[in-house]
Amino acid sequence: MAKGHRSQIKRERNANKDNRPSAKLSYARMSVQKACYVLDAIRGKDVESALGILTYNPRYASSVIKKLLESAAANAENNNGLSRENLYVAECYANKAPTMKRIQPRAQGRAYRIEKRTSHISIVLDER
Repeated sequence: MAKGHRSQIKRERNANKDNRPSAKLSYARMSVQKACYVLDAIRGKDVESALGILTYNPRYASSVIKKLLESAAANAENNNGLSRENLYVAECYANKAPTMKRIQPRAQGRAYRIEKRTSHISIVLDER
């Protein structure tokens, strides 16, 4: 059990908050596995080369992640006052989101379930 008053606990929790610039996309209409193929390609790269990789990547996820990376870079410039040349992708990950269940009619009155998977994608930048 936590020690201290509720406000004290909240104050301590907010003191260790991560101040690195980031961007998050919730309920993206792609599976985690497909998003991770693209995220693995840009992890650890600087922002300009990561944008170049995403521009010429043929996967659908790359266009979505490119917009997210541009948003994170804009957050770094406008909110944190960081220079775009010094930024790199410190963390990027995709987590599982709720799955939409759909029905596909099949032969002899049967029904097959189709699962349309979604994901939450996060990108965290940092300065070199």
